[in-house]
Amino acid sequence: MLSARSLFQEILDDDEAYRLFCSIAASGEEQGGWENGRIAALVPEEQRALAPKIARHGADEDKHGRIFRALLRKRGLDPAPVPYDTDYTMLLERSGIGLPHTLLRGDGPLTEQDIVTYLAHSRVTEQRAADQMEMLITHFGDHPEVGRAIRMIAHDETNHLSYCHEELLRLVREGHGRTIRAVLRESARTEIRVYRDVSLAVMARMGEILRWPRPKALALSLGIRAVYGYERLAGWRRMVTLRMPERRDALSGTPASEPEFA
Repeated sequence: MLSARSLFQEILDDDEAYRLFCSIAASGEEQGGWENGRIAALVPEEQRALAPKIARHGADEDKHGRIFRALLRKRGLDPAPVPYDTDYTMLLERSGIGLPHTLLRGDGPLTEQDIVTYLAHSRVTEQRAADQMEMLITHFGDHPEVGRAIRMIAHDETNHLSYCHEELLRLVREGHGRTIRAVLRESARTEIRVYRDVSLAVMARMGEILRWPRPKALALSLGIRAVYGYERLAGWRRMVTLRMPERRDALSGTPASEPEFA
């Protein structure tokens, strides 16, 4: 029977599949860390109070990259090259999700509109990250090899999503509501398409590594497309709603001192 648990267990049990999974995850987290770090450095004066929170977000993403690389080292595995069509973060940026890297590599300050756009984009992508980590917590939160890493990352992703909700609601009160709603809707529709394409690419490569029979590979492909159909029809709405989170001021203060080793 095909299930998220059985599929991830297959990946965990095979060194080459696990190597690719951790390498893709590490690369995406490290890219997110760089992006947030640059945004924190370029925050305009009128939103300067956000800079420490954005920097904290970037530091968390960098930490997640180190965690995935530590998981590889524990098995004695080297990172694998990340295929172009599995690079979720890069494909999002090329599809207009996230501030352009040409802008982030410059020295000029961002505008307040850039910050509004960044937070709206982040609210959408952090929803995906939180959903994925919730699924992994459900099935592998107590796993002896990866459970601790999953729990640490899941905690951070909940903080990131909480921070996006809270700051966007603040910006709505400051008069940016119409822009935020428009960017959220556009971003959600773009993200679900990119997520579908990346999921198909990742599963195709896992199928090659794990030698899945054609009927199994086809069933997985159809399942991914069915999820996309649901998200395109109605599921995208979970990515665009805003509500005050239970965790308030989630990215204030210094990061927890808990050791990062996986």
